[in-house]
Amino acid sequence: MMPLKRTLERTPWWLVTIFVIALVLLWNMVADQSYQRIAGALSEGLLTTIGVTFTAFIIASSIGLVVALAGFSRYRIVREVARFYVEIFRGIPVLVLLFYIAFVGAPEVVNFYNWAMQIPIEQGWIEKARTRDFTLLWRAIIALAISYSAFIAEVFRAGIQEVSKGQIEAAQALGLSSWHRFRLIILPQAMRKILPPLGNDLVAMIKDSALVSVLGVQDITQLGKVFSSSTFQFFETYNVVAFMYLTLTLSLSLLIRAFESHLRRNDHH
Repeated sequence: MMPLKRTLERTPWWLVTIFVIALVLLWNMVADQSYQRIAGALSEGLLTTIGVTFTAFIIASSIGLVVALAGFSRYRIVREVARFYVEIFRGIPVLVLLFYIAFVGAPEVVNFYNWAMQIPIEQGWIEKARTRDFTLLWRAIIALAISYSAFIAEVFRAGIQEVSKGQIEAAQALGLSSWHRFRLIILPQAMRKILPPLGNDLVAMIKDSALVSVLGVQDITQLGKVFSSSTFQFFETYNVVAFMYLTLTLSLSLLIRAFESHLRRNDHH
């Protein structure tokens, strides 16, 4: 009885409940032809959602790392610019930034490019840039990347600050350059602290990627909206939409938890 009681106490019932709901939805998708048709219609949107999320996350992580390192610069002006970037883009809602990048930022960038290059239309193999050449898909990706880069920069900053100053000073004493100190001493230790919260940001980005549907990007949400409007199967369609997002976020969350457990075990050893 005791092992059974201990097992029941340790069982994550929240996960069991979610698993049962997911099984019910999956059974409906397999057994019901209408659910099969909906899943088939949304499958392309699933690939778009994954592509948008991971592309934006890679860009956001790259920008976030640069901004975090700028925050440790010896020059005050660089530190102030980095802080300005973080505070500005952390304070703007993702949806507002999507609209701003799509309908203000993109046209202004194109206009600036044309002004700077002073290229006449179709001169040789070079054509004058047009706003429509900057696709809505890439506008959405850039908006997500800029928004999340501010949060990721804070994650990197906190991880770097966790590294002992004594180790950095010892590396300086050994004559290591700034790049070698960062690559060999700071980054490997900081990544152990950084990776779990980065994973959480990736999960959050998957959910926020649904916002790109307002720009007409053919992701899960947009295709679900179009399909339900044409068939009036709102209940079934949004069940499938929720199931797809739940599958993505829950899978990533479980991977992140497993990774955190692995790190804790290594720390104990």
